[in-house]
Amino acid sequence: MPPGLTVVILSLLLGLQPITTDLYLPALPALTEGFGAPMAQAQLTLTALLLAFGLSQLIWGPLSDRYGRRPILLTGMVAYVLASVASTLSPSMDMLIVWRTVQGAAMGAAVMCARAIVRDLYTPLQGARVMSKGLSGLGVIACLCAPLGGLLSDLFNWRIALLALAVFGAVCLGLVALRFLETVPQKNMNALKPATLARTWLIILRNPTFLAFSALSTASYGGLFTFLASSSFVFIKVLGLSKTQYGLLMFSMSLSYILGTFLCRRLLPRFGVRRSVAIAGGVSLTGGTLMGVLALAGVHTSWAIMLPYYLFMLAHGVHQPCGQSGAVGPFPQAAGVASALNGFLMMLAAFAMGGWLGTHMDGTVLPLAYGVWFWSALVALAAWTVVQKHGKTGEH
Repeated sequence: MPPGLTVVILSLLLGLQPITTDLYLPALPALTEGFGAPMAQAQLTLTALLLAFGLSQLIWGPLSDRYGRRPILLTGMVAYVLASVASTLSPSMDMLIVWRTVQGAAMGAAVMCARAIVRDLYTPLQGARVMSKGLSGLGVIACLCAPLGGLLSDLFNWRIALLALAVFGAVCLGLVALRFLETVPQKNMNALKPATLARTWLIILRNPTFLAFSALSTASYGGLFTFLASSSFVFIKVLGLSKTQYGLLMFSMSLSYILGTFLCRRLLPRFGVRRSVAIAGGVSLTGGTLMGVLALAGVHTSWAIMLPYYLFMLAHGVHQPCGQSGAVGPFPQAAGVASALNGFLMMLAAFAMGGWLGTHMDGTVLPLAYGVWFWSALVALAAWTVVQKHGKTGEH
């Protein structure tokens, strides 16, 4: 495949995640009221999806090492489109949660394969650059998600916002079916044997480079998820913004992330992976601390949240390409399993945070601000310690 086509496919596959999580966020309060459901149950439409997303990757990963990326991508995308249509037609909140869970499992195939494809085709340092291009594409998609979701739910209703996911999934399915060529150089015929799989998991989970970069990507994603899971309630219900205004704030947040991915591509050739991550770690901690201190001081406004969060997202645009490609880097023969475990750890953190938010959302901005502050401290800790000590593989 031409390099440009590879980046487009990566962008769409990775972009499936913000499409699935962000596009319906402006409609979430209306959806909750429409079903007469409590906020904790509404949070399950996101947290159950992400838990299924994380767990499913543990199955998709070894399957893709054994059978190749293409059949797994096709299977996952067909399931995603069907689940998207079914969630649009859900008669109750319980059924919506069920179909969102199926959607999350199907999304796992696309995102896991995207990360593995980068390792199939590139060395770790090249992979970080290519991943940053793919994540720039994800950022563009994320920019459009919340404004589009707000517009669709304002003009029509939340069901139309969910139907948009089916349309995007069908476009991805068509591109994969028509243009994607298999990237696995040699299929691992033993990948699904229990003893082989257990040994592979053990080797990966004991690898200090994998653990260092996974800690970084997991902590950074934790800060993003905290914002995604709580921001629609904070900005719309607490601070009184309209769905469209909230969508524009989400647009600006994604724009900051895109700038971060461009910054990543400027930093890598000059400083290498470890120093780039260390610089970004300082930016993460500054943003998180500023948000926490302002909230603590009683400054509860949209900009007191967004301005510090722009800094966090700028750094997120460096941490994710470096973290995701660095975690998979040491395992060219088991890229699917390594990608799956890295994705699973991120979703485990998200699920735990979703559970905490579900019980601590108290009608103020404090849970959001304190959550981001917490994760920003963990990002800096990982960036300045374990990545510096064990991240050398990511330089080559």
